[in-house]
Amino acid sequence: MAADCGVFVDWSQMGDVSRDAPPGKTEYKDLKELKQHARSGQWAKNHNQRSAVYQQLLKALPCRTVTPDAAVYRDIVGNSNSKHNPSSSPLPEFVDGTAVPRYCLKAESVGSVHAVISCIAGQFPDISYCPSLPVVTALLMHWSADEAQCFESVSRMLACNEPGRRLLDQTFLAYQSACMTFGDLVHKYCPAAHKLMVATATDVLEVYADWQRWVLGDLPFSFAARVMDVYLVEGYKVLYRVALAILKFYRKQRSAGAGSALTKQDSAMIRKDIQAFVQNIGKSVTPEKLLEKAFSIRLFSRKEITLLQLANEKSLQQKGITVKQKRQNVQLAVNADNFSSEIVSAKEIRDIWSWIPERFALCQPQLLFTTSTHGCSLNRFYAHCEGYEPTLMLIRTTDGEVCGAFLSTDWEERKRGGNKLSFFGTGECFVFRMKPEMERYEWVIIKHPELANATQSTDDEQTGANDNEVSQSLEKPATDPSHLSPFLSARHFNLNSRNTSMFMAGNVDSIIIGGGEGNALYIDSELNHGRTERCLTFDNPPLCAESFQIALLEVWGFKDAMAS
Repeated sequence: MAADCGVFVDWSQMGDVSRDAPPGKTEYKDLKELKQHARSGQWAKNHNQRSAVYQQLLKALPCRTVTPDAAVYRDIVGNSNSKHNPSSSPLPEFVDGTAVPRYCLKAESVGSVHAVISCIAGQFPDISYCPSLPVVTALLMHWSADEAQCFESVSRMLACNEPGRRLLDQTFLAYQSACMTFGDLVHKYCPAAHKLMVATATDVLEVYADWQRWVLGDLPFSFAARVMDVYLVEGYKVLYRVALAILKFYRKQRSAGAGSALTKQDSAMIRKDIQAFVQNIGKSVTPEKLLEKAFSIRLFSRKEITLLQLANEKSLQQKGITVKQKRQNVQLAVNADNFSSEIVSAKEIRDIWSWIPERFALCQPQLLFTTSTHGCSLNRFYAHCEGYEPTLMLIRTTDGEVCGAFLSTDWEERKRGGNKLSFFGTGECFVFRMKPEMERYEWVIIKHPELANATQSTDDEQTGANDNEVSQSLEKPATDPSHLSPFLSARHFNLNSRNTSMFMAGNVDSIIIGGGEGNALYIDSELNHGRTERCLTFDNPPLCAESFQIALLEVWGFKDAMAS
């Protein structure tokens, strides 16, 4: 096998990769050593070694009982090394127009990739959407002895049935929820890049929808091969990591090349700009630097990201997206024609919408309460806002300053404490100001996870998690994850100090947002006076003048855009 595993490769493009070197170490019993070798590029220069390691990893994948293998391919196709014309095996509709990348394959090898994908389409009739399949198949063709072996490798990735571990999205529902999950992760881990996207792109979600293509399709072969090393070892989470790192490097290049003024551009232009950056990333970044950046991001555990993905899937299902759904545009639902606020413009509400969790960004803003209509009464505030979750509070002061808060939990929750002022909510709450420039302040634990006295979760220990990666231990969620944050509920963390999880509170005398040595927002019972100061929960500066008088207060809910 090792001697033939480069039969599809155009070796004139492979640089200093050895075709004939003996494979060396190919079997690993120590998971930490396997992960270290994958991340460090141990197999990058030895084609035979990488091929042998890949075959070991793919054979070890737990798969469905009936998973098509190489023998099935030979029975269907016959001689699996004969030349194929790509036009004789057109790609199935479920790849959504994704072309087979050449990478470092021979020109005639593209026909072989088409033949393999065509056979896969026949053997996996439940696949309804899988745009990354041509890319993954083309990559694995480099390290396959023949088409049949490549077919078996891809089949095992598609048939993997290990709980909580998927390698390829096979439905539009899974693909779109992954896009939403990536958007959520960008909010948390790439705030500077997200701020740039909000400032320059007309539709941020449209830009983030390309995230998977950046990694599987746009990256040059030498980068894609290194990503495949860790992808096969550590799973889908690696794709998120690499895409976040790409966005960080793009933001750095864009910021260095731009002047002080950033102007809005059509999202298509931003998408093309990012694609060009990724395709030429080798001019400024090495594969080593890209992976180093990717694994320096302190992501939450695989279990927590899976919960977030499930919550996003549920929100899409509530919008009518099914597992059989073919591609459908799911766009940000803020309709400027139907939006009218006395505090912020349609453009500003779109920018605020880009900060909120993706599963709620699908919804249309719905005005629940405004002091200009309902009066300055805390009782009326509660009466109009209870039963809605989440909500967005906007405040304009008599000095013209604008600030507010995204509040994850129903205000009715305050009644659990009786007349006592007690805090509730989740770590998806955040506070913000609009002037002198837009700025969001999130839960302090997100940027400083070391403040949570957390232990590593079992699933990451089993996969040899990065010792530097802080993953929070999850209890079994007590409530529906579509309402509670799946990974940012304070009860999921062993916090050293309660002061870092004081999100929202209310009684008959006041409402408070953020606590610990101060309140991000305190508003009196007449919704007339307030104060703002630094608090430990959000680590925010004062959001406006420290003591202020309210000119107008609005509360917005999140209406199902499909039902409007």
